[in-house]
Amino acid sequence: MSDIKVVVYGASGYTGKLISRHLAGRNIPFIAAGRSAAKIREQLATLPELKDARYEVAEVANEKEALSAFLEGKSVIYNTVGPFMQLAEPVVQAALEAGCHYLDSTGEQDWMLFLRERYASAYAERGLLLIPALAFMWASGHLAAEVCLETPGIDTLDLVYVTRGSLPSVSSTLSFLRMCCQPQYHLAQKQLVPWEPATAYQAVAPTFHQVLDCLPWSGGGEPVWYVDDPRVRNCSMLVNFGNPQVMSNVLKLAREFNDVHKHKSPEEQEAVTNGWGHEWTPSEPPRENPDLCRAVISCHGSGPISQSTVILQGNCGYEQAGSVAVAGIERILSGDLTAAGFVSPAKAFGARYLLAAMERDGLAKVIVRH
Repeated sequence: MSDIKVVVYGASGYTGKLISRHLAGRNIPFIAAGRSAAKIREQLATLPELKDARYEVAEVANEKEALSAFLEGKSVIYNTVGPFMQLAEPVVQAALEAGCHYLDSTGEQDWMLFLRERYASAYAERGLLLIPALAFMWASGHLAAEVCLETPGIDTLDLVYVTRGSLPSVSSTLSFLRMCCQPQYHLAQKQLVPWEPATAYQAVAPTFHQVLDCLPWSGGGEPVWYVDDPRVRNCSMLVNFGNPQVMSNVLKLAREFNDVHKHKSPEEQEAVTNGWGHEWTPSEPPRENPDLCRAVISCHGSGPISQSTVILQGNCGYEQAGSVAVAGIERILSGDLTAAGFVSPAKAFGARYLLAAMERDGLAKVIVRH
């Protein structure tokens, strides 16, 4: 049996490869796992950063029994295989059975809510972390919110993500199209309240003079992390992704789904959104270029007599995912954890620690305005 404790599942995909690169950059040995060992070897061979890295390749079916046996003795699995509501539950079940911490890169709010309801208690009882969305969406906004909450009296968080230049991966496209067509929630007076379906909202953000058309983009992870947090009464999140045509096209599909497909079975709905996703992104995009790929997150925090604005001025959202994921994995390997179960990245690893990792990697800078 291998003595390597870290597993990247879905290692041949876009996000799996970038997590592998970031692990190699921090000299962390890992097992690159997935459903095809040949494909993993082919894809990892394209990464010069892995030339001197210590890693192994393993072929493991996306089935609970096979994954449970494979994860025996491992410390942590980072899962990149999505859409997560379609594909990820066997990985969660297997990690729990094997006594392995579970992290993933989801952007799907309904997946987060599903894990919270179905598996939070079992993971907590075993002292294991269950942290979905340890990625740009939705860890980066959550970290900006945590800095806002350092100001006493803040109880309301209003977040906007604005990205430019980054193209979605195949898996991300499948995920965001399905989740933009499902119920999406924000937190209002400590209750999860649905956004109006297939509706655009306008927002403003630092560094942009334009008023931006935005979508809830699943509702985001931040309202889920704060639903039981005594500090927070209200939390909303909106996204402007790419150019106006991208937002218009997503909104058009969401309206078509609402008009034509919302009464179909879940399986039929998934087939519709998967079909759209494969048409939209038939192949993986190139690696992000920081000169072209920008990511600005703004969090307005307010309270009865308090206010604070935190801006995360950054670049390369996918690379931010690699940075925070590997920083969390380092914490797990060092045993420096203060929480278990379904907990936010900040509660498990520390917001300032994760932000420092992104700043170290040249991916984001925290700007605070009072």
